[in-house]
Amino acid sequence: MNQPAPPLVPVLAALPVALCMAILGLPAALGNGPALAFRTMYLVACMAWTVPLALLQRALWRREASWLVTGLALLGASYGMSLLNNLFGQFLGIALGLARHIDWRDLVYGLDGCWLALAMFCAVHALAVYYLSLQRTRLRLAQAEAAARDAELRALRLQVNPHFLFNTLNAISALVTAGAAQDANRMIGRVSDFLRATLAHDGRHEHALAEELALTEAYLDIEKARLGPRLQLSMKAGPDLLDAAVPYLMLQPLVENAVRHGIAPLAVPGRLDIVVGRAGGSLLVKVCNDGRPGAAARSDVAAVADRAANAPGGIDQAGTTQGGIGLANVAERLRRLYGEAQQVDAGWRADGRFGVRIALPLRPLPPPSPALAANDAGVAP
Repeated sequence: MNQPAPPLVPVLAALPVALCMAILGLPAALGNGPALAFRTMYLVACMAWTVPLALLQRALWRREASWLVTGLALLGASYGMSLLNNLFGQFLGIALGLARHIDWRDLVYGLDGCWLALAMFCAVHALAVYYLSLQRTRLRLAQAEAAARDAELRALRLQVNPHFLFNTLNAISALVTAGAAQDANRMIGRVSDFLRATLAHDGRHEHALAEELALTEAYLDIEKARLGPRLQLSMKAGPDLLDAAVPYLMLQPLVENAVRHGIAPLAVPGRLDIVVGRAGGSLLVKVCNDGRPGAAARSDVAAVADRAANAPGGIDQAGTTQGGIGLANVAERLRRLYGEAQQVDAGWRADGRFGVRIALPLRPLPPPSPALAANDAGVAP
């Protein structure tokens, strides 16, 4: 407890002690002038002694003295203060004409009232400072855990971009090699638009569903430039859900998996359906695509999520087939953001299509923090 505590803490610790002394001395002081004077003097003296006693207590804490040394020092100091209080009482008795001289033998009698009051003050003061120190420690731990969680989420989110760029550059290279320069140029323009949209993000882990759908549409423009009529799209979301909070770039990895591992290998056009709805207090997101079930295809995202959580780097890079790194990344981010309040299911359906179903809490997007708002204001054109 060597951390500084607010100066008001000793005052708050002295209040219950003063209240107890006042209540205990009130019956004897009522209607008795000298008794009232003595009780008042002892009360004021005890409250005055709490100041040096609190300073001594904090000095011992700063020196990290043991509890035994601290206790003995405070008991000795409070005992000396109690002796001085009795001395002051004898001076008051002489002033009131109740005694003629100081009786040194009486100084050690009747110390229990003041000594116990000062000892109780030390105990209450120690408990109050300990409680504040414990709360500060808990706050720092919570802040450290939040910072670590934020860093992990940012690492997971940043992992999406290199994976996307790797696949996209491979696709552009294939178009150039095939002599489709016009298609390659069109795809480069779509990639530029998509990257510009992602770079404009304010850094929050969540944004509105409308923004997420707009980013997904920008990415799908890239795939349409590559696949043309072979990619058939359907995107549905209720207008009352567009302000709901969703993780940033949640759909893009799922859509990328659906196109590259499901639709692109097909010799015929394939369909991709994105449907967003609600079920009670949950937001439901469904991504379904045509494809061919593979021997190593994932039937349950739990296996992918477990490997992602247990991998040394947090994400298993060895994902293959339609499960892949994108599904593991999304599952891990959802788990870190919402804990048990989210659910991810994925697998091949009875109709031969691959589907991913995500359930997460339905709530509006919280306002940006003052720091983010200030940064946005500073970089605004």
